[in-house]
Amino acid sequence: MLKTFTRSFLPAAWLGWQVESNWTDPFLFFSFSVIKPVASVMILVFMFNAVSGPGTDPAIYSYIYLGNAFYIYVGAVMAGGSFSVIDDRERYRTLKYIYIAPISIPMYMIGRAVARFVTGSIAVIITLAVGAIFFRVPLNPLTLNWPMFLAALVLGVICLTFMGVLLGAWTLTVRSEAWFVGDAVAAALYLFSGAIFPISILPVWLQPLGYAMPVTYWLELLRRAILGPGAAAFPTLAAFTDLQLFGILLGITIAFGLTTMLAYGYFDRLARERGLIDTYSNF
Repeated sequence: MLKTFTRSFLPAAWLGWQVESNWTDPFLFFSFSVIKPVASVMILVFMFNAVSGPGTDPAIYSYIYLGNAFYIYVGAVMAGGSFSVIDDRERYRTLKYIYIAPISIPMYMIGRAVARFVTGSIAVIITLAVGAIFFRVPLNPLTLNWPMFLAALVLGVICLTFMGVLLGAWTLTVRSEAWFVGDAVAAALYLFSGAIFPISILPVWLQPLGYAMPVTYWLELLRRAILGPGAAAFPTLAAFTDLQLFGILLGITIAFGLTTMLAYGYFDRLARERGLIDTYSNF
């Protein structure tokens, strides 16, 4: 296990960081890391101010802001699993060499996801800081429930990593337009997970999708850890206690872990049989 970790995970994490950060000089990378999340924040703030009326509960604004901020991890960690396959197979054309190397491919994908977690964390921290300083989001480190926050963050990122490996394995079998896999799933989760609006406003027949997604419970736990009673702005999950939310998230995480193990073997065998490990699409 330790040999697999040092041979597969650590080099993959280092490589992922180089791919994500070494494409330009440090000053431009830092500027891009600041400008991108701030621009996203400004879009959200302007949209909220445009549609909200007088007397709107400020807790709703904080609820939406935090959901949007932490959703950055979904695109970074989960969708990053499929993009790492696209990068290695079609942009750098090295996936076939990685496959014949004495490493664990799933552990390699996890390492690449960790690198994206680091870059995603930079964007999340900047987004939260901008919200606290300029947009009156109630972020107080002294009142934040740190044990609950850290436990929820770690568990959610583990689940997103499993989902990223699953998407990466699926991407192996996609011959053309493989880039859409991560974007499509991330967009669907953004719509159905209650990131910016409550699940209860969705059509009744679509609401079960929101309740089946781990991101729904993960974002709720993070909001409760930060906002405390203010997290009740959208009472969609108000009937659940914190412990129940953790239990649901843990159960879904275990389910995704087992599903990923089984699905990876299937997609990997399919990609080998169809000669898709070193194929090139119109990416």
